[in-house]
Amino acid sequence: MSETHLQKIPLLPKEVLHKFVSDYFNRKHTYQAAVEKHGSPLWILESSVLKEKAGQFSNAFNQYFNKTSFYFAMKSNNHPDVSATLLEYGFGLDVSSGEELKTALALNANDIIFSGPGKTNKELSLAVQHKDRTIILLDSFSELEQLKALVSRSDFTHPVRVGIRLTTNPNGLWRKFGILPEKLLTFWNQVKDLSNIQFKGLQFHSSWNLTPDRQVEFIVLLGTILKNMPEDFNNSIEFIDIGGGYWPEEGEWLQSAGTPEGIYNAAIGKDPGPLDVHYRIPGTPIKTFAQTLFKAIQSHLFPFVNCRICFEPGRWICHSAMQILFMVTDKKANDLVITDAGTNAIGWERFETDYFPILNLSRPSLQENPCHILGSLCTPHDVWGVHLFRR
Repeated sequence: MSETHLQKIPLLPKEVLHKFVSDYFNRKHTYQAAVEKHGSPLWILESSVLKEKAGQFSNAFNQYFNKTSFYFAMKSNNHPDVSATLLEYGFGLDVSSGEELKTALALNANDIIFSGPGKTNKELSLAVQHKDRTIILLDSFSELEQLKALVSRSDFTHPVRVGIRLTTNPNGLWRKFGILPEKLLTFWNQVKDLSNIQFKGLQFHSSWNLTPDRQVEFIVLLGTILKNMPEDFNNSIEFIDIGGGYWPEEGEWLQSAGTPEGIYNAAIGKDPGPLDVHYRIPGTPIKTFAQTLFKAIQSHLFPFVNCRICFEPGRWICHSAMQILFMVTDKKANDLVITDAGTNAIGWERFETDYFPILNLSRPSLQENPCHILGSLCTPHDVWGVHLFRR
């Protein structure tokens, strides 16, 4: 890739950043009181923010769709209190592992969808035991055979409910999810006459949805497939789950090293770029998502099916509802501090490329100063950030 062909990422506007930071400084006394009571480092969940975001998301889609269901994607934040709060709000849960399924069941969730590839016999058995509360989204032909073997050994009054996951990209790493859409008729022929397994719907998912474009593209493709499917198949569809991956409206915030230009510069041995500026790939308002997806579904799916539309929001719901609080344990220089929390509290060494504002709650200011804020892990990549809002 030549330097002249690099995608230019727009700067993060100062007014957007300062509004974001000010909202948290306005709540600093709440955060400080929590640290005084519980110590540091500390995760803090703001349940009111979580419920507010859940309401904004569901209201946006309910404005257009008559029949909907919403499932919080537990993989985006698997703390039980997050899921418990959203269950109280009326959401179901989307789980993608046996451990998440156990958590959902322990929380008395009554509406669970079990997605994800590579489900083990033990995980499927747990889902079968709680078939009244769980819909299994089958990810492959072999997973169907696994499930058939499990249910053949049991006498059920009511069948196990299943959906079929479709892959949205037949190339690259996304091939791991679901079956190819052109194999749907073959799958249907293998499942439709089973007495202990009952087909209920379809699911697909695309991630990093800064816009609805990829979802719309697959909805159009799915419409052409449904047009040619047997009538008994279309009539049996009770839901179509269009997944999650909705990026928060704030967009993706990047350090210079996370932009295409910065990556290119680093690859050729140049400085990735300035540390005192930040970049943003803007997100799309959720109301625009709702309107755009409704138009696509109305045009391409509803002519063939009459069903619920399901959504799996994760990060859109929870990204602003939980904060991590930590303290400086060692000031090694005016621009270098060590904190009592390492980035293993996040589980992803991402802050050298992604930008997340770091606020000094005891010295609040909208002035951002250069400072390496590092954790206590034995790796130089234990980086929280290189700027700090402080006086």
